[in-house]
Amino acid sequence: MLELTITSLSHAAEGIGRHEGRAIFAPFALPGETVRVEIVTEKKNFARARLLEIITPSPERVAPRCPHHFSLEAPPSPVEDGGEPPTLRSGGASHGSGVRGLGACGGCHLQHLAYPAQLKFKQQTLVEQLTRVGGFADPPVRPTLPSPAPFNYRSHVQFSLTPAGQLGLRAAHSHEVIPIHECHQLRPPLAELFPQVKIDPDYAPEIERITLRLGAEDEMLVVLESDADAPEMELDLPVSAALLRPDGAALTLAGDDHLVETVRGRTFQVSAGSFFQVNIPVAEQMVEFVLSGLALRGGETVLDLYCGVGLFSAFIAPIAGRVIGVEAYAPAVSDAAVNLDEFENVEIYEAPAEDVLPGLNLSLDAVVLDPPRTGCAPAVVEALAASRASRLVYVSCDPATFARDARRLAAGGYVLEWVQPLDMFPQTYHVECVAKFGLQPKI
Repeated sequence: MLELTITSLSHAAEGIGRHEGRAIFAPFALPGETVRVEIVTEKKNFARARLLEIITPSPERVAPRCPHHFSLEAPPSPVEDGGEPPTLRSGGASHGSGVRGLGACGGCHLQHLAYPAQLKFKQQTLVEQLTRVGGFADPPVRPTLPSPAPFNYRSHVQFSLTPAGQLGLRAAHSHEVIPIHECHQLRPPLAELFPQVKIDPDYAPEIERITLRLGAEDEMLVVLESDADAPEMELDLPVSAALLRPDGAALTLAGDDHLVETVRGRTFQVSAGSFFQVNIPVAEQMVEFVLSGLALRGGETVLDLYCGVGLFSAFIAPIAGRVIGVEAYAPAVSDAAVNLDEFENVEIYEAPAEDVLPGLNLSLDAVVLDPPRTGCAPAVVEALAASRASRLVYVSCDPATFARDARRLAAGGYVLEWVQPLDMFPQTYHVECVAKFGLQPKI
């Protein structure tokens, strides 16, 4: 056991302290705190520890709302954001002596940190990744735009199953599934729905995940992800249900295999397996920054890379002369065909971006790309640099891969003009951002 002073947070929101020159990572500890920890994993240059006691709490520590979040005590009473820190034990907590959190839910990482401090942490995470990974000396990262709702914002959630068929989320830093009976990330209709979803324990091992989705009119879709035969169902809830295969094909079990989302007054069909942003008010803010970065005046040729169901194309098409979408996931392409049907100036390629982009012989004015968490393949960045589009807007959900791609784009002749972080996922360490790149003129 060690006593540590926590000096910073890692990009995964783990407290970092040092002991005899070695970094010690302690989840749920905060900068400025003096803590007692127990080493659980040792490596050559670092170790991971279990938080046992907070001797001196940070003034930015708050009591988590959710009883499934890590705590050293019995579940505290919820406090409003910015309220008083919780009372913490100051004597001798140890394994098996009342320390909660050994099986804490991993769905939230930062409920114990006041919301304004969460926003600063996410801005700093982007700055550090762009500096360390991207090689930018003074990256132009703006303050994080807060979510209009720091809690109860998610319209889409994926659950794992316990062996008994209970819905749960994986424990922090573990594959263990923790049964969940309440969740403060979910919008109210989903928060009321999920405790009512029951899975036969005999069928539970056949299900990889269960996804719950909420549409614009509070319609709900339950998606079972499995390659097994369709289950027998007793449906006493006002929901649709679908069985999603690994290849993306969906079998309708009840109602519809899709729902409808609304962003800035436009409706979007979203099928069972198609990606869509989980925080709709922040998605609306994101669209505004994408359009601002593209700075369209009318008549331009715009590439929408990793276009999904057509969220950005739907707002670009009324202004641009031509929009070319590229998307590899077939059901999302089908959704985009419906969502963009009114536009004569939109075309979509169904293929991986790295297969299509190098062969596109186009003169592009602007590009928007929203890649998966893994970022762009090198061939994509090379093709973007070769396109010489005058402006490029990059939407990212992973600071490290964004910083890597930003470095490659800078090497290809682009200048990073601004980065706007948005808090798509409050109470977690996940950082979403929109970044604008301009083309550096050739001398």
